[in-house]
Amino acid sequence: METLLPNGTIVLLKGGNKRLMIYGRKQLVTGEEEDIQTQGEEISEQTMYDYIGVPYPEGYISQEYTYAFSHSDIIDIIFRGYEDQEEEEFQKILRQV
Repeated sequence: METLLPNGTIVLLKGGNKRLMIYGRKQLVTGEEEDIQTQGEEISEQTMYDYIGVPYPEGYISQEYTYAFSHSDIIDIIFRGYEDQEEEEFQKILRQV
């Protein structure tokens, strides 16, 4: 995948029944961040995920309700977040990470 979805995008994950809103991309999760939920993956030292999201429409509740996931975990894109020239420039940076 060349381009990550923009912040504000609403998605549904495989096996999920609650929509999530993406609020961060290229997230490095360490084993110390026990409250962040992942798609059933074991976190050893550090794991890079494409996205970090929160339940929609609630938004951020606590770190316990924060989810790290990758693009391959998404089964449906409900709404695509805002994109402009600044987002396009940022996508160039994200491709290098």
